[in-house]
Amino acid sequence: MTQAKLLIMAALAAVMAGNVLAQKSASEGIAEYRAMLQDGNPAELFEAKGQELWKQKRGVKAESLEKCDLGKGPGVVKGAFVELPRYFADTKRVQDLESRLLTCMETLQGFNAAEMAKTPFGKGEQNNVTALAAWISAESKGMKFNLPQDHVQEKTMYEVGKRLFFARGGTHDFACASCHGADDKRIRLQDLPNLTKQPGAGNGFGAWPAYRVSNGQLWGMQLRLNDCYRQQRFPYPLFGSDATIALGVYMGVNGKGGESIAPALKR
Repeated sequence: MTQAKLLIMAALAAVMAGNVLAQKSASEGIAEYRAMLQDGNPAELFEAKGQELWKQKRGVKAESLEKCDLGKGPGVVKGAFVELPRYFADTKRVQDLESRLLTCMETLQGFNAAEMAKTPFGKGEQNNVTALAAWISAESKGMKFNLPQDHVQEKTMYEVGKRLFFARGGTHDFACASCHGADDKRIRLQDLPNLTKQPGAGNGFGAWPAYRVSNGQLWGMQLRLNDCYRQQRFPYPLFGSDATIALGVYMGVNGKGGESIAPALKR
């Protein structure tokens, strides 16, 4: 092999090594960026608002939410988030945190849950639901996800969520699995967790609600999933839909044992 060929091969190897290091540095850089901001995560402001809303007497009934049952008994908040979505006997359906809050706000305070669900994201009482979700999720930070799968409806919703996760459609023939169904995928500089198994499922599901630095908003899981459907060019399933709850069950069950870090910080 000539000296010229050796030099060319050495140059190509250096370029390839540089590309690998650049990719690694990008991922590490994003992680470091989040870590620097985490101490001053603006989600803490929403947490404070949510805690106040939980105790505040509101609505036509002028009642607080302190008797709201999130699955562990009336008024019990700690540990509830890591066991949601789950089946509730009073509504006879599986609910996630946000849809369960709609039920409590309607039954305890007299709000109209259907009207709140129709409200555009980020408007009116939906902002309060998101703030409540931020505080409630923070009360379970560091705890392990352990969604129940005892009731037949919980098992059914898992299977429905699984089918929805892999269902392709829309103008781009996308599915949730197109981005989140395999290891080592990324879009731009963003790593995409594999939501079909641990640790990706726990890391992905366990981060929402989250404050998004790019738009200065706190997003709950409902908005996160609806925006995924928007990017797939699907119609919005709407707030508290069975489709989004089923996807939450699928991801949450797959993420069993993962640690909740919500409300987290996102790009």
